[in-house]
Amino acid sequence: MRPLDEVFTALAKSQFRRRQKLSQADAAYLARLGIERAMEHAEDIVRQRLAPAHPANDGRQTPMRGHPVFVAQHATGTCCRNCLRKWHHIAPGKALSDDEIRYVLAVLRRWLESQPIEFERSRDDRPTLFDRLERPDGR
Repeated sequence: MRPLDEVFTALAKSQFRRRQKLSQADAAYLARLGIERAMEHAEDIVRQRLAPAHPANDGRQTPMRGHPVFVAQHATGTCCRNCLRKWHHIAPGKALSDDEIRYVLAVLRRWLESQPIEFERSRDDRPTLFDRLERPDGR
């Protein structure tokens, strides 16, 4: 596995990887979803579609659109086992280890968080009546 800064420097030199952008719909969905929930989706996607030693339809298992994580996978070279080998030096032909899965998720998180999106606050983070500024009379 390569250091993330090194990977993102290399990815920035690829016209194909640089062209990957979230559609307005994907950006809005990601903003509503929030980064933590998006990363839960990412983990499911990686474990099901990328982690097996010989993923079904390898090289074609990641759609180009339909979920922000899919776009992130193409942007970061984490879309198939061949791209994992080329960009991240993770050998094909064996199931991804837990460390490799965590690495892929860190790559995806970094890309998703770098997008110009203002994430909506979760319901738990939204101000309530009780979060108002203290009254001037100290009560």
